Amino acid sequence: MTAYAELHCLSDFSFQRGASSALELFERAKACGYAALAITDECSLAGIVRAWEAAKRTGLRLIVGTEITLADGLKLVLLAQDRDGYETICRLITTGRRAAAKGDYHLCRADLSDGLRGTLALWIPGSQIDPGQGAWLKSVMGDRVWLAVELHRDRNDARRLSALEATAAEVGLRMVAAGDVHMATRGRRALQDVLTATRHNVPVARAGAFLFRNGERHLRTMAALSATYGAALMEETIAIAERCTFTLDQLQYRYPAEIVPEGHTPASWLRQLTEEGIRWRWPGGTTAKVRAQIEHELALIRELDYEAYFLTVHDIVRFARSRNILCQGRGSAANSAVCFALGVTEVDPTRMEMLMERFISKERNEPPDIDIDFEHERREEVIQYVYRRYGRERAALAATVICYRAKSAMRDVARAMGLPGDQVDALSACVGWWSGNSPLDEKLSEAGFDPSSPVMRRVVALTGQLLDHPRHLSQHVGGFVISDAPLWSLVPVENAAMPDRTIIQWDKDDLDSLGLLKVDCLALGMLTCIRKALDLLRRHRGRDLTPASIPAEDRATYEMIGKADTIGVFQIESRAQMSFLPRMKPKCFYDLVIEVAIIRPGPIQGNMVHPFLMRRQGKEEVTYPNDAIREIYERTLGVPLFQEQVMRMAMVAAGYNAGEADQLRRSMAAWKRHGNMDHHREKIISGMLANGHPLSYAEEVFQQIVGFSGYGFPESHAASFALLTYASCWLKCHEHAAFTCALLNSQPMGFYSTSQLTQDARRKGIEIRPVDVTVSHWDNTLEDREDPREQPAIRLGLREIRGFSEAAALRLVAARERQPFRHVQDMCHRGQLDRRDQTLLAEAGALARLSGHRNGARWEIAGVEQQRPLFSDSPDEDAVDLPSPQEGEDLTADYATLGLTLGRHPLALLRDQLKRKRCVDSREVMARRSGSRVRVAGLVTLRQRPATASGTTFLTLEDEHGNVQVIVWPDLGERQRKELIGSRLMVVDGKWEWSDGVGNLVANRLHDFSEILGGLDTRSRDFH
Repeated sequence: MTAYAELHCLSDFSFQRGASSALELFERAKACGYAALAITDECSLAGIVRAWEAAKRTGLRLIVGTEITLADGLKLVLLAQDRDGYETICRLITTGRRAAAKGDYHLCRADLSDGLRGTLALWIPGSQIDPGQGAWLKSVMGDRVWLAVELHRDRNDARRLSALEATAAEVGLRMVAAGDVHMATRGRRALQDVLTATRHNVPVARAGAFLFRNGERHLRTMAALSATYGAALMEETIAIAERCTFTLDQLQYRYPAEIVPEGHTPASWLRQLTEEGIRWRWPGGTTAKVRAQIEHELALIRELDYEAYFLTVHDIVRFARSRNILCQGRGSAANSAVCFALGVTEVDPTRMEMLMERFISKERNEPPDIDIDFEHERREEVIQYVYRRYGRERAALAATVICYRAKSAMRDVARAMGLPGDQVDALSACVGWWSGNSPLDEKLSEAGFDPSSPVMRRVVALTGQLLDHPRHLSQHVGGFVISDAPLWSLVPVENAAMPDRTIIQWDKDDLDSLGLLKVDCLALGMLTCIRKALDLLRRHRGRDLTPASIPAEDRATYEMIGKADTIGVFQIESRAQMSFLPRMKPKCFYDLVIEVAIIRPGPIQGNMVHPFLMRRQGKEEVTYPNDAIREIYERTLGVPLFQEQVMRMAMVAAGYNAGEADQLRRSMAAWKRHGNMDHHREKIISGMLANGHPLSYAEEVFQQIVGFSGYGFPESHAASFALLTYASCWLKCHEHAAFTCALLNSQPMGFYSTSQLTQDARRKGIEIRPVDVTVSHWDNTLEDREDPREQPAIRLGLREIRGFSEAAALRLVAARERQPFRHVQDMCHRGQLDRRDQTLLAEAGALARLSGHRNGARWEIAGVEQQRPLFSDSPDEDAVDLPSPQEGEDLTADYATLGLTLGRHPLALLRDQLKRKRCVDSREVMARRSGSRVRVAGLVTLRQRPATASGTTFLTLEDEHGNVQVIVWPDLGERQRKELIGSRLMVVDGKWEWSDGVGNLVANRLHDFSEILGGLDTRSRDFH
């Protein structure tokens, strides 16, 4: 039978066109006996790395290409013949994508006029064949153009083939068979219809003009192809395929070179900067161990030619520090003494176990990965610096592939099936993350649907097929790719949705596969908060501190942490962390490193938390098989918590070398994606047996590694985070007002709302003063108290008023600084406030000093008229004495406009009513003995269902005295899902449990009392 190579095939990276993944396509093509498969996504190479991986996995040759349609309708497929052809395709795609808005492209004939060196072209004629298109293509590309014959068993196939033959003869083009493939098998036809309907924003029932007539655009069998095309057209596909010799292995990537000053090589410049950093970091000189580590690292960097990478990272950090932007490197870099000397990381290697092979190794030929966190409000300055420094041709952000999840898939399928909007919403709610673990049929029935109906069965089946399909490209949170040559010589570049941003078409996994340099310039809100807090201390408290000069190992700070008084701090503020802290009772910095790392999916799923806690509390003996294992695990009491420990264990106990240990780390990280650790299992167990360890211990170690996989946390990450954890805790402990003020000015971030943060501060004696147009600025500010020994008061800023613009606030402040406001009308006129801004200020109670109370403010705002020059000196209206709002009215207005109140808590107003319902408050429940049955009421401020909790939901209920933590087991959550999800004011019947300073209410019944809140606008923060 004649051989065949498919030359026109779209994967699911032709978003909402292709219905099959690259792996599905290659597996099908291999099974059908194809000689090669071209992936030709429309004006995109976003999926080509995955296609390359699928080709290697199946042993079927990949041809790299793309499909494009010019502005005048000319459609063609370009195939990369060699490295030049690949670069031509990348440049052309970049040109088209950069000339249009995100998600679109624009190309015209002029963009092809250079002849498209190194490519072969298939002309795809339209339904009305225009020979002029083929003639123009031939004039541009010569004998590198073919006319594609694409037949799909339509009723006019014979007539179409005859017309194509006549056109080919007229223009002088060879013909070749092609499939216009959109799916691996015919069974994906229904999904392809859904994608088409979604792309055109119409239901399938009304998408007839856009849908294919049949399911023939799949990878057909050789017999079907032979019957359709005949031998000559199929043989031509092989001739073309043999001319396409390019593979992605041929790509060569070079680091930027201009970071090296004249007279230096990259190696000599890195050496000089490192030596300068050594004198800065260790003014008294380094230890022999640190010096040896630095020399080892520099030698390894030199051997692998990574100097330019380190210099690039140093250059970015140097810029940030020159602009007083707080930043901190983490990840593998925090395990590098060179990075510490360069100022990239703040983790002192003398405090950590060093393992350079966690950072770079000879065995894997790819650059290290460095993450740098910057203040989230100033990171854009860093991003734009990188663009200016290297140019848009050589610097761009990595992409992130956004895939369909259950909710988005259900919505798109339901819309495509023509269901009305309210039913689409109800269906998507059935698969939302709060929908629970009950069978889907049950959830559908509860929502009013018939799971057995043909429409619903079809919706569910298609949703399952659409899950995990790529939906669109987004930009990575901050992963920069920087190259010495233009990036379009490696990968296409396109516009991001955000202005002044460009992205490449590959994501981080693609970059890892091809070994491209990526520097993560990430945003971290806590860095912003710390910088703002330190600024406030300099202005108001006369304390000139930096993160490095914050007093270390402060006893009072650790005592606060041990009491779980950590609302608002970094990393250890979650409910799970706060439950663990009183048991752990951190007493030193390394305890914080462990604390940051242990409450995470890896240690939890690997069953490492309970043994560690038992050993920490002296309830379980710590034993080690030998001294070598003791050295690895002693600091974590025999429990593996960090990737570095797993790597060392593999080296010491199983005989891995450093590079093999790093491969183990990478396999662990990819396990959730690829699900294969078998080759490591055999090597680890056999290696441990050979070194004298019993089989049971070897099996235990491997199971811990598998539990760790996909969630393993590096010690270097934990150490970097622990530095910020300690800094935020010290600020909260010793300068609570400045810390809270800075935290409010850095929102949104963290677990807690502005209301919860201000309540926490007030319980600690910090005075919170209301928003006031006569003194408030945009940001929250500190105001001195009468007693200078007391913490300053916090004045709420105009930013706390929901919907009030910063521009209006700045106008107000500027007008007030020129002259204080005499009355409301004066404020409105000089502040140039429109009616909306005026109303927001009145409703927020921000006019109290000018109007007395909200009703007075509303009245005065209603009387403000546009000022006219002729009547600028007209007399003021007579004052009207209006009654003050009731306390409940003020409370409702506070929550509606500010999301918080400085008056009494809502539950204080409802306490008598709740007492009649036998509800106790949070202060009373804390005094109950463990095991007591209690009923508690509170505002739901937090819902959390971690992936590791097996469906258990954790709630935080807030009342006038504090918080109560509630545990809702999965079966109760399923039975009372409506109350669990919908309640704003919840009453919980349950059993109070108290142990090791930690209290939880285990729910056995939930009640929704939201109706007694009336119109009070309370909101919860929900996490999963």
